[in-house]
Amino acid sequence: MEVRLQKLLTAVASRRKAEAYIADGRVTVNGAIAALGAKADPERDEILLDGQPVLRQSGHTYIMLHKPEGVVTTAHDPQGRRTVFDLLPKDTRLFTVGRLDYDSGGLLLLTTDGGLAQRLTHPSHEVKKTYIARINGLPDEAALAAFRSGLPIEGRKTSPCEITVIKKESGDVRVRITLREGRNRQVRKMCDHIGHPVKSLKRVAVGELKLGDLPKGEWRNLTAHEVQIIAE
Repeated sequence: MEVRLQKLLTAVASRRKAEAYIADGRVTVNGAIAALGAKADPERDEILLDGQPVLRQSGHTYIMLHKPEGVVTTAHDPQGRRTVFDLLPKDTRLFTVGRLDYDSGGLLLLTTDGGLAQRLTHPSHEVKKTYIARINGLPDEAALAAFRSGLPIEGRKTSPCEITVIKKESGDVRVRITLREGRNRQVRKMCDHIGHPVKSLKRVAVGELKLGDLPKGEWRNLTAHEVQIIAE
């Protein structure tokens, strides 16, 4: 899939610097000097910056893990509980991109790229996180509207978000929730506030990156294209 070069180069530089590299003629695609606005396929084309491969230049690792419930996201746990790092390669120092609490599962990103991890979690970037939650009872339209417009959690109103009922199940419902902020246990606290506590919670997407059918407890490296998606 072809992507604009400016986006591809964010694997190794800021967007502004990437545009400057292209304007200065420092970027080539399959041996030809690239122009601003040009596109390339990171899986097929040879993309070089100053003669070096762009997508291998940073040397970073980017991993998607399907975190199981009952696992903590810290490197060490005082209570001796299993951590996500017990499920990953032992020879690489990885940063978690945000957190998932002990009782929640789903998509967790880990990387050696601390700068990218910080950008993805900083509130100013408002990276979307999408969850599927099973909650107790069926919220009425007033509760859903309040949830969407923002709720006072710990003295501060949450940002507007999305919630959609997707399935009713014998007294419970499954809802899809999309947030643009990441406060501690925010989904659970918001559902408690409207009187419909969470019974299970799974994160299924970060931005446009989706968990898909990755089995619980398994991990995989991101493709070059997926790295560009999260680095945008």
